Amino acid sequence: MPFARKSHLDALAMSLLLACCLFWGLQQVLVKATVAEVAPVFQAFVRFALATLALVLWCRWRGIALWRRDHALGPGLLAGALFAAEFVCLYTGLRYTTASRLTVFLYSAPFWVALLLPHFVPGERLRGLQWLGLAAAFMGVTWALGDGLWGAARAAQPLAWLGDVLGLLGGLLWALTTVVIRSTPLGGIAPEKQLFYQVAVSTAVLPLVSLALGERWSLDISAFAATSLLVQALVGAFASYLAWMWMLAHYPATKISVFVFLTPVFALLFGAWWLGEPVTLPLVGALVLVAAGIVLVNWRPAAR
Repeated sequence: MPFARKSHLDALAMSLLLACCLFWGLQQVLVKATVAEVAPVFQAFVRFALATLALVLWCRWRGIALWRRDHALGPGLLAGALFAAEFVCLYTGLRYTTASRLTVFLYSAPFWVALLLPHFVPGERLRGLQWLGLAAAFMGVTWALGDGLWGAARAAQPLAWLGDVLGLLGGLLWALTTVVIRSTPLGGIAPEKQLFYQVAVSTAVLPLVSLALGERWSLDISAFAATSLLVQALVGAFASYLAWMWMLAHYPATKISVFVFLTPVFALLFGAWWLGEPVTLPLVGALVLVAAGIVLVNWRPAAR
């Protein structure tokens, strides 16, 4: 049965998005801090394996059927493959660039959502000031990318541009996942099952990618790394992504996608505080522009 959808973001949606963005900003820093002990793609595999187990237990407790035919198997597998590829880009990119920079590029996803989704779901079309907001955010990301190619970021990390490009590709893959969910029968099934397709396919695919990359597998790790994996799995890949799936089912995807531009702000703050990552003028300018983009895309004139 189709979900009742709202035309704008209410207080509940904004509260959930703020909590998710705050954690997702911290999560990139957690991943970066854990890479020294756990290889990146193997880290993602462990994360999604634990999340899949948690999701199956949740669905059994809530009486949500995961194995019933839903006519969404094909789109579900496609969404899962796109989701897995996104996280290969994300975790690998953190080898080459800072958590704050990569997050700016990962959250280019709303550009792609706004450009692609209206071709499949006309009601998601942006208008007027919303396109101006999208343009402002795009300028911000372009500014940050230039810093990685020619500016101070390149001097500090010669391969920062590669991490930036992987982050940008991850954003495109995230957007394509959103388009598949919103424009196929996958969008009409329970959010829990939408998420199950993504984490279960990732659990199956990521160990193969990790082996192909020659990563070392070991869980002989510190208490910090073990805690990081548990937090990434249970809070990140399970709770926050389940909330995201629920919001996609109830609110306009273009508007919630642009709202998550707040995540790079949190990633910048956590990265500077925890990892001592450099805060450059282009990066700060990029964050100001994407914040302005959020306001404009979600702007609604007062009712007369």
